Amino acid sequence: MKPMNDLLSATGTTIFTVMSALAVQHGAINLGQGFPDYDGPPDVVKAAADALMDGRNQYPPLTGVPELRQAVAAANQRFYGIEVDPNAEVVVTSGATEAITAALMAVLNPGDECVLIEPLYDTYLPVVKLLGAVPKLVRLSPPKWELPRAELAAAFGPKTKAILFNTPMNPTGKVFTAAELAFIADLVQRHDCYAVCDEVYEHLTYDGWKHIPLMTLPGMRERCLRIGSAGKTFNLTGWKVGYVTCDRSLAPNVAKAHQNLTFTTAPNLQRAVAVGLAKDDAYFASLSGELAAKRDFLAAGLSELGFQVLPAQGSYFVTADIRSIGFTGDDVAFCRTLTEEAKVTAIPVTAFYAGENPPSHYARFAFCKNESVLREALGRISAWMAARKGTQREAG
Repeated sequence: MKPMNDLLSATGTTIFTVMSALAVQHGAINLGQGFPDYDGPPDVVKAAADALMDGRNQYPPLTGVPELRQAVAAANQRFYGIEVDPNAEVVVTSGATEAITAALMAVLNPGDECVLIEPLYDTYLPVVKLLGAVPKLVRLSPPKWELPRAELAAAFGPKTKAILFNTPMNPTGKVFTAAELAFIADLVQRHDCYAVCDEVYEHLTYDGWKHIPLMTLPGMRERCLRIGSAGKTFNLTGWKVGYVTCDRSLAPNVAKAHQNLTFTTAPNLQRAVAVGLAKDDAYFASLSGELAAKRDFLAAGLSELGFQVLPAQGSYFVTADIRSIGFTGDDVAFCRTLTEEAKVTAIPVTAFYAGENPPSHYARFAFCKNESVLREALGRISAWMAARKGTQREAG
């Protein structure tokens, strides 16, 4: 038989699937994949259940039900002062991953260059390549993950069509600063290109850090495709409801891409997310406050065990240096060993790099879990470390 698509055939199973399967196999606590182990707001869940029963279960509008498009527009105004036309500048998608794909499809042609910042979410690179575009990788380095301005500027050129970047950032927990965003905005305008902005963790920032959409910077309103996620904002990752906010000149292409990917998104879930986006400020404040407490609990516990834990200003994740506990293998070996022996699963940070020689001594732990689960995970890691020390002493 003739070979299938080369790129997809060469793409391995995602590390999240691999590690989650390994966690199930070994009865491990899964701090790898970034999903909460608790449900979303009861009123939002009830709104979805009620919406199933009122006879509106056929195809909703391609770009989203009016209630959700209006709620997305209102949230843009409420949180960031961005004025949005809900009828011409919002496209609802089946999750943020689809939103990213549709946004890239909307602007990239084969041969165009797209700037990507490592470490990066695992779907970014395959989608860019599937579209026939050329990825230009720029690397952030731990522990501070600062934007390397000279390298970023060098990645832009005459063929640059877009930059795709994520803030707050997975897996680093970095929130891009106003100065870094201004530098990116300047490059985008000078090279007359677009910015696809993965902002799914927009409400998950800590320690006084605030998310700044690139779209709010001068000259960027018409160049940005801003992506949000109900899954991350309302702890409902399985619903797969995302949304793209962009200028009316870009939205038709995003909608056409969406039409050819999933066409539309479950109407009851859309209407429930509209209820969620209208929740009062106290909800959004409590969301980040509760997650910050979980982050601090896990980070403090890992630190007490001897891990060097990097600061996390946003997202669901903390990153720990495995060398600091004397582990001599790489991050893949560590995460597999931790799962099999300690019964706790993390994700190797090398999974977020595509270039050569990535930092191979960091593991990512998700803290979006109940405190009792985090406590049990820390207890298992502590017992595993004690057993390893005992074995090493006997061997010595």
